[in-house]
Amino acid sequence: MVTCPQCHLKVPEISFISGSLREKIRRVDPSFHVAEKICTPCQNSLMRQATSADGVLVAQERAKEVRKKRMWQNRVPLVKHGHTMMKRKRFSEAAVSYEKYIRLIEVVFDCKPGTLTPEMLKDAARTAELTVITGVYWDLVRIYDSSDKYTKRQKGAAAQLAKFASFTPVFIDLIHKAEAFQKQCRHPEVIKTFIADCQKKRTRCFIATSAFEAPMADEVTYLRNFRDQKLKTNPYGRKFVYFYYKYSRPVACFLDKQRWLKPTVRAGLRAVIKCVRHF
Repeated sequence: MVTCPQCHLKVPEISFISGSLREKIRRVDPSFHVAEKICTPCQNSLMRQATSADGVLVAQERAKEVRKKRMWQNRVPLVKHGHTMMKRKRFSEAAVSYEKYIRLIEVVFDCKPGTLTPEMLKDAARTAELTVITGVYWDLVRIYDSSDKYTKRQKGAAAQLAKFASFTPVFIDLIHKAEAFQKQCRHPEVIKTFIADCQKKRTRCFIATSAFEAPMADEVTYLRNFRDQKLKTNPYGRKFVYFYYKYSRPVACFLDKQRWLKPTVRAGLRAVIKCVRHF
C-alpha cells in the first residue's frame, strides 16, 4: 500500500497522470497543483471535473475533497462514542452517534440515506471500514428493537447490514449472534429476514478472501464472478461450488492461523486465474 499525494489515503498503487489530463487541468485552473503520480479514483475525479460541460473548476473539487477528508477523519470519535454509550447501556445516545457516523459516510461517498454499498468503499481503498460499518449496523438493529416505533428503522438497518456482513471476516460470528438474538428480541421476523438476506447475498470465497486478506480484492472479485458466471451455469460447476463451500471454511481458518502459507496460496490462486481467464 502507498499513500496517494492527492487524497492522502492508503491505496494499492499510484500512477502517472497523462499529459492530456494535466493540460486540461492547467487550462481550467492554472494555479491548481497536482502531483506527478496519484491514485486512479483521484485521476477519474479530476478528469470528470476538468472536462465537465458545466465548467466546474478543479479548485472547487479540491475544496470539496478537503471537506470530505476532514469528515472522514471525524468518523472515528463518533464510532468510539457509540461503543462507549453501548457499554454504559445509554442506547439512545449510542444510536445518535451511530446514525451520525453512517450519514457522514454516506455524504463522503455522495450517496442518499440507506444506499451505501460495499463497492463504494472499494474504489477509495477503505475496505477495512466494512467491518466497522457492519458492527455499527448490528448495534443499531439491536437498539431499534427496543421499541415498536423504531421498527421501520430496524428493518432499514438490517437490510444495510445484510449488504455488508458477507464481505467481512465477522460474517459467521455475526450470523450466530443474530440467531441467538432472534430468540429473545421483540421483532424476530426482522432478524429472520436479515439472516435469510445474508444467505442470499453471501458471496465470500473463503480461501481466496483469507489468502488476499481483503474480501473485495481484484483476485477475489474475479474468482467470485467466475463462480457466478461460469461454474454455476452447468451441473459439474455447481457440484464443485457445493463441495468448495462445504470444505473451504476450515481450510480458510487453518490458513488464517498459518499466515506464512498465504504468499504461496496467493501465488497459486493467481496461477489458477491465469488458467481460467480463457475458460
